[in-house]
Amino acid sequence: MLSENTDKRSFEHRFDDNGMSLCLSDHSEVLNTDVHFNVPSGVIQFYFALDGPLHFQFSPQYSKELSVGQYYFMYNPQKDLSFSLKTYIKSRWVVMFITIEKLHSLFLNSDSELPFLNGENAQKVLYDENEIGSQVKWALESLFTSGLNSQSLKIFSQAKNLEVIALHFDQKSEDVEACPFLRDEGIRSKIKKAKQELTDRMTDPPSIAELALGIGISEYKLKSGFKEMYGNTLGGYLLDYKMNSAKVKLDQRGMQVNEVAYALGYGSPSHFITAFKKKYGITPKKYLQQS
Repeated sequence: MLSENTDKRSFEHRFDDNGMSLCLSDHSEVLNTDVHFNVPSGVIQFYFALDGPLHFQFSPQYSKELSVGQYYFMYNPQKDLSFSLKTYIKSRWVVMFITIEKLHSLFLNSDSELPFLNGENAQKVLYDENEIGSQVKWALESLFTSGLNSQSLKIFSQAKNLEVIALHFDQKSEDVEACPFLRDEGIRSKIKKAKQELTDRMTDPPSIAELALGIGISEYKLKSGFKEMYGNTLGGYLLDYKMNSAKVKLDQRGMQVNEVAYALGYGSPSHFITAFKKKYGITPKKYLQQS
């Protein structure tokens, strides 16, 4: 689903099989480079910017940049898409493709098919940009840290591909009755600010009351809106963020388990070890030994 890259060191084409494709890049030391894509019509495309922006050059006259923490969802049933993706040193990104036929087969026996699979919608060009939610982010992060052999890694990656696609299409509309205030961009902006405040202060996080007061909305709107936008409670999101940060720190192998615990704001290493094992089913020490 994509052309050969001019610099094969810049990304890993992990699989292209059964109507799905996945490639990713962990630019630890690779210099700025271009990856050339030729995507046939009828292919659903996802582009995730985990670390560092992604610059799309569609033509000499038209380009677009995807900011860190954002992703593009694109579908053009009318024509092929050809462009260059410029990435930067120390950036990380993931690209996923799935054909419309493959996606249709997944929903074939579903009680309710996806709206754009039906009737005239199937021929409409779709484009959307969204923030990467916490569940999707953790699924993507696992692609870089699984530590599996090549054959198991392919199966694992295919499963993650489907997981991310499922999470994307499971997102609820902002117009649902549960959170009608999310139609207000001002409220959405405040909830995004709350998420940033929460992660910036993860070692000593504010209470929900403090957070709501600080950004100027009610606790109800903060809790309900946060769950709707990010698919998790504030506490659950913060825990996931801490555990993902713990994996990153452990992968860098510059800190001992107890040092990671204190860096994440835990009062004792035992509390951190308990939380890590509950989340991943393995202690931090065992994780280090296996990675």
